[in-house]
Amino acid sequence: MPVEDDGKTLFDFMPGRPQAAEADPLDKLQIQGEDKALEALVLEALKTVRDPELPVNLVDLGLIYDLVVGADGKVYVEMTLTAPNCPVAGSLPGDVANAIRTVAGVTDVQVNLVWTPPWHQDLMSEEARLELGLL
Repeated sequence: MPVEDDGKTLFDFMPGRPQAAEADPLDKLQIQGEDKALEALVLEALKTVRDPELPVNLVDLGLIYDLVVGADGKVYVEMTLTAPNCPVAGSLPGDVANAIRTVAGVTDVQVNLVWTPPWHQDLMSEEARLELGLL
């Protein structure tokens, strides 16, 4: 008898993993409008967070999939990791949230860790690939 794939991964069974959201995370955070100036500051703060195993920041590694910064200071980040078995899977999203909270004008932060699409080296910036000797 064939086994059916339920679509779950190892991370669905990790302790402390948030359950699937009932609504779109952007709706839960209720982001209103956009603030491009604050977004630029948040992006700079994100560039201070580095992968502990690679000498490159998360933005240049291509780990930040989505960034929404509202006019009300609410920030939503969708990010991934280089591999599902990353040893900092439990702490890196918190590091991202903490870096964003240091930005003046930020009122709320939500970081969502996702695995789709899977990360691959083509998502890295040219600077990151140069730094890692991949070009």
